[in-house]
Amino acid sequence: RMLERDHCKAINDTQGTGTGDQLLREVARRWPDSVGREDTVARLGGDEYVVVAERLGKDESAAAMQAETIAEKVRQALGEPYVLAANGQTYHSTASIGVTLFHDQDVAVDVLFKQADVALYQAKNAGRNTIRFFNPDMQRAIELRSAMEHALRHSLQNDELKLYYQPQVDRSGRLIGAEALLRWFPADAEPVPPVKFIRLAEDTGLILPIGAWVLEQACTQLKRWGTDPATNTLTISVNVSAQQFHQPDFVEQIWDQIKRTRIDPAKLKIELTESVVLDRVEEVAKRMRQLKALGVAFSLDDFGTGFSSLSYLKRLPLDQIKIDQSFVQDISHDPNDAAIVRAILVMSRSLGLEVIAEGVETVEQRDFLHENGCPAYQGYLFGRPMPIEQWNRTWRLNVNE
Repeated sequence: RMLERDHCKAINDTQGTGTGDQLLREVARRWPDSVGREDTVARLGGDEYVVVAERLGKDESAAAMQAETIAEKVRQALGEPYVLAANGQTYHSTASIGVTLFHDQDVAVDVLFKQADVALYQAKNAGRNTIRFFNPDMQRAIELRSAMEHALRHSLQNDELKLYYQPQVDRSGRLIGAEALLRWFPADAEPVPPVKFIRLAEDTGLILPIGAWVLEQACTQLKRWGTDPATNTLTISVNVSAQQFHQPDFVEQIWDQIKRTRIDPAKLKIELTESVVLDRVEEVAKRMRQLKALGVAFSLDDFGTGFSSLSYLKRLPLDQIKIDQSFVQDISHDPNDAAIVRAILVMSRSLGLEVIAEGVETVEQRDFLHENGCPAYQGYLFGRPMPIEQWNRTWRLNVNE
């Protein structure tokens, strides 16, 4: 990555080299907060720097996204105003950044420098204070990602986000609840699949306001269901990201929603993935116990796909585990998947945990799960995710049958 601070010559010419040197020292102080510990920063001379970022992964697209994230952190850090002790004045100095990717040593160093320099030249031609990639395809991907981020930032106020609800049923097919699933319908574009925008929301921190909105909408829906005898037993499961769960005031957020809507907290089920619980098990367990004290239930999503451990199943106050659809998909003809599902069901009964199987799409899958004692199901066989208006038309008449 090649970087050049913009218009620094003007500061040297008007304020003197002493001010310029102090500005260089201030720039050096900002590097540790904007690059990783394993990254290398070198000053080439004048106002030019090189940053070598390591361990971005082997996938080119993912590496490009990570490189863009680092470059953006650097751009923002170096673009903050500088107050220099020499005269107390505030100075502004932005950065133009050119980025190129390499893997191992498949490209000579001088070629990499030329590529980064070309990208830097493009960044300066684009108006400075910006980032450009040497590879046009990567640059296009970054531009599309930037445009999507901009659109996602405005999705809440533009009323473009919507919750869909996928039914969950018991062994007899009776409706017992729903999983709330987020959908994005931009006003001037095609709907964006969750797989394309959820990761972006997590990378940019937008998952926090969006996650708070999802919780608010789900609790509001539980309030509506709670006033009707035909629906007051239904639960809603809400997926919570690691960033959201680890917020210091997350327990207070949940409690505020419960008080606001006056719902039965036992009807709210928070779904956590292994990525949430594995990193800081004791901290997670403590927070879960705080929420359990409020009456909230917990489900462990995608069980068996990561580093599932019986030790943390024992330590965490879980109510339910979800059998991942990757195991359900082939249970009728893959003996390994069938054995795994049987083991999960037996283990769950031993631990006193509820179980729900997701991704149930065929009668054969349902029959296998039923024969092996699975108590609840979710999948296309019982209903696709749908907006609440369609949900009411589909389930209203037979909700208690």
